Amino acid sequence: MLPKGLTKGFDKRRLRNLLALFFLALAVPTVVLIWQAYSQLKWEAFHQYRGAAEELVRRIDTQVSDMIRVADARSFADYTFLVVSGDPSAKFVQRSPLSAYPVTAGMPGVLGHFQVDTDGVFSTPLLPPEGTPAANLGIAENEFTSRVELAQQIQAVLADNRLVQSRQEIAGRRRLEAAYMEPEAPLEEENEADEDYSQQVFDALNQPRKDAPSGFGTAATLASDSDALVASRALQRNNSIGKVSDIKLDANLQKKSEAVEGKEIRDRFGADGLAFSPGRSKRKEQIALPETAQRAASDLITNIVGPTDLRISTFESEIDPFEFSLLDSGHFVLFRKVWRDGERYIQGLLVDQETFTQDIVGARFIGTTLASMSNLIVAYQDDVIHTFGGGDSSSYPNVATDLDGALLYRSRLTAPLDSLELIISIKRLPPGPGASVLGWVTLVLAFVFVGGFVALYRLGWSQIKLARQQQDFVSAVSHELKTPLTSIRMYGEMLKEGWADEEKRQSYYEFIHDESERLSRLISNVLQLARITRNEPQFDSRPTNVGELMSNTESKISSQVKRAGFELRFSRADDADQAMINIDEDCFAQIVINLVDNAIKFSKNAEEKAIEISSRRTADNRVLISVRDFGPGIPKDQMKKIFELFYRSESELTRETVGTGIGLAIVHQLTLAMDGGIDMINMEPGAEFRITFSIVD
Repeated sequence: MLPKGLTKGFDKRRLRNLLALFFLALAVPTVVLIWQAYSQLKWEAFHQYRGAAEELVRRIDTQVSDMIRVADARSFADYTFLVVSGDPSAKFVQRSPLSAYPVTAGMPGVLGHFQVDTDGVFSTPLLPPEGTPAANLGIAENEFTSRVELAQQIQAVLADNRLVQSRQEIAGRRRLEAAYMEPEAPLEEENEADEDYSQQVFDALNQPRKDAPSGFGTAATLASDSDALVASRALQRNNSIGKVSDIKLDANLQKKSEAVEGKEIRDRFGADGLAFSPGRSKRKEQIALPETAQRAASDLITNIVGPTDLRISTFESEIDPFEFSLLDSGHFVLFRKVWRDGERYIQGLLVDQETFTQDIVGARFIGTTLASMSNLIVAYQDDVIHTFGGGDSSSYPNVATDLDGALLYRSRLTAPLDSLELIISIKRLPPGPGASVLGWVTLVLAFVFVGGFVALYRLGWSQIKLARQQQDFVSAVSHELKTPLTSIRMYGEMLKEGWADEEKRQSYYEFIHDESERLSRLISNVLQLARITRNEPQFDSRPTNVGELMSNTESKISSQVKRAGFELRFSRADDADQAMINIDEDCFAQIVINLVDNAIKFSKNAEEKAIEISSRRTADNRVLISVRDFGPGIPKDQMKKIFELFYRSESELTRETVGTGIGLAIVHQLTLAMDGGIDMINMEPGAEFRITFSIVD
């Protein structure tokens, strides 16, 4: 029960606001805790996938580093067609391992190897020394033609990027084919070398793009129009998808993961964030070359490998580690600088970017769990040059804005490929372990909060209504007790003083009797209500004949109905009178009296003042007893409320009828307690209450 003072100041709106404030005070910390738990699970899932991304990049880097070490170990002489094998004194000459066709370099996408001398003259181990009959080396004509085409392709790419003389050509296909057939035929003079060529163009390859000239131009270009060239290098590459700096990558989780992992990133990368490879430095080597390449080739007419009586010259060369760059044509180039006899040579290999990234990066990425939830970006000096989005290639992002997301992991490859950066960004972070449990817990808590709010609101409002109804009940009972007591006292004093004659005395006695019965009914209802409230109803149920029960009831209520000015009509079916029902006669009488009293109160202004009580047997072997009046009936919106305790359709201040609001509630409770049923229907005019009890054998 709520305090009386609380019920006076509360209505639905204030109760709702109070409960909302209460649940808000509980919900806010709960939401914060759930959010923190969700964030922790999210971070743990992120950290798990970041570890997978780091392992993926490490495997890619290890594979590339192994390939670079193999290429680094190549001798200067391997970039010529013929090399001296084993001990130089044995004068044993064979083909270079780089002269194999098709090219088998051990690195995906390698088009072929090349060498550029100080004057920019291009050569490749794919082709035998100039003027040497290819047939003498066991090279078929169609194979030789294919070698020439590949060599021309490699030279064309290098020439387009100004890495070899722009006007110097390999002997044309016509001249080479003629040489294949007629080795002694005079060859046309080659075009004069480009006097402006300089190997400095290779030095400019790895300069930051904003400092190096666009197109990697000639030495003369390097010395002129520097402002325009610097501006052109700031532009996006033609073969790139976009700029890394344009991609919106949220790095908060990645930074948190790095902080937890400690100095692992700084241990692997330098202070500037660039990768380094321990042990990569210049090296010196002793090389042996045939003094005359043409003579050596002619000595190998039948056998590709064999001894020769040529003079073998031994040189010392100094070889730099490989460097790496991306050409404007879209090809990767790996090159190194070699010094021999005071001259610098450039040796390297040309790599197809698409094949390299697909086989080295894409093939490993697509086979991991990362492929379904992240994008892998391959970047070169802030330019996005390739992307992988998982699934088939049709799902790959093709513009920079498609790559926005949370940064999972980014790392540069080990030198010399340190200008290549692998960036893995999250498209959709799968839920971590425990996320489903947290989701269910959140749903349950949300249900509990909402259900608790509704339940407490309804309970609180029902308690407020009950407290108010009890207050109204006390007021009604006081009124119902005071009125008859006042009347009894007044008529008793008049009789005591002898102010009434004999005729009036009789009417005064009857009035005192009626008011006394009214008080008895009221007190009986209050006592019955008290027993019902304490769950202590007292019943003496026993099998009773319906006919006798109806006769006894008629005698108890006939005077009540008659003094109220109403006509009492009884209608009893024979089959119902002969039936037996298990009932407490006093409780049944109280039920009928309350129904009749209710009918009299609400139909006192009816045109037809009559109360009909009937009994009949129903098809389901039950006895139906009904009490009907001819008043205004009951509004539909109140039909389900009239059996509620303390419910009254009128305000205590404006009501015109007497009563306490407990009569019909007691009827309902007593009927159900005796295994009966009660219902009410509007009859036009009036209302009819129907009570049913099961027939006993």
